[in-house]
This record gives sequence, C-alpha cells and structure tokens, in this order.
Amino acid sequence: MAKLSEEPLVAADAQVRNSTLGRYTEVGQGCSLLNTELGDYSYATRYCDFANTVIGKFSNIASFVRIGPTDHPLDRASLHHFMYRAASYWDDAEDETAFFEARAARVAHIGHDTWIGHGAIIKPEVTVGHGAVVAAGAIVTKDVAPYTIVAGGPAKVIRHRQPAEIADRLIGLGWWDWDHAALREALEDFRGLKAEAFLEKYGG
Repeated sequence: MAKLSEEPLVAADAQVRNSTLGRYTEVGQGCSLLNTELGDYSYATRYCDFANTVIGKFSNIASFVRIGPTDHPLDRASLHHFMYRAASYWDDAEDETAFFEARAARVAHIGHDTWIGHGAIIKPEVTVGHGAVVAAGAIVTKDVAPYTIVAGGPAKVIRHRQPAEIADRLIGLGWWDWDHAALREALEDFRGLKAEAFLEKYGG
C-alpha cells in the first residue's frame, strides 16, 4: 500500500467528477465518483461507482461497491434514457434537466467508521449509520442503524456490531474527529483494547 498523505491518492484511471475528497483518502483503480463527498481517511478500492453520495470519515469500501445507483422512470410509457438524454439522439432536442436535478437530489449517506463489503449496492436516499457493516453482495434499500451488521437482498439485520450502550458511547466520543496526531498517540490502544476498555480510557 502506498504511503498516504493529506493529498488524496486517486488512481490514474479513476473518474472523479463534481466531488470532494478529504485528507488521507484513496480512490482505487477504475472507480467512478459523481457528486460525491469522501470524508477524511475513507477509501474505495477497485471499480466502485458512487453517485450523489456523502461518505463520512474512516469508511472502508471494498471493490465493486455501488452507492446511489440511479433509477429509470417507472411511471412513464418507456424506461429508456432517450427521454432524458434526448440531445444524444436528436439535433433539435435537449436533455431533460429536471430529471437529472431530481436524481442528484436523492443523496445516499454513509456514516463514519463503516465497512461496505464487496459488491454491495446501496440505493439512493439510504442512510448507513456510523459504525455499521454492510456484508458483501448486500442490496441495501432501507436505512441501516448505527453499529449494526446487515446482509442479503434486500439487506436485513444479522446482528449488532456493538451493544447499544457501547455504540452510543462511541458515537458520543466521536474519535473520528480527532486530529492526526491524536490518532497516532492512541494507535496502540486502537489496536490492543476492546471498545469498552477504549471508552473507559478516553472518557466516552
């Protein structure tokens, strides 16, 4: 793994459009980001596709994850994009601006310290809470509570990652907002302490 810095590390073939990347972030091979905020320390490995998405800090996103996939119009006579990408088909037609604006307004939110497994799909307007885990291949159509683990299609809760009391205390501690030096100072405790012991030491 390359040494990371405050400057985002973006693969040469990645496409990043109208997006912001935080400090110590990484965007891997073949990824596509559109209208996306990628929080500090978060990374996306190979061939991820994000649209209209806000991703918190310290999010761990595996390969081939799709967040915010757009929908085709189900209530019209046709599903096809000739309707809203009309300028690609006729010289005298314009694209349907309102359709694209409505798509962009349907934002997905991914919390801090989350793990999104290989090939997972998270639909528009879904919120994945802080500390949650989305299993590989899951299809997430509804909000995921903080510190829960979901799997399947549609995704359902498998278990809690942390008990509710510990989850609330971790959120209250908000270690993801610590500065880089404070994280380094606590590194051995992140490695060696269980969550409850960590909270006892750091006042959460």
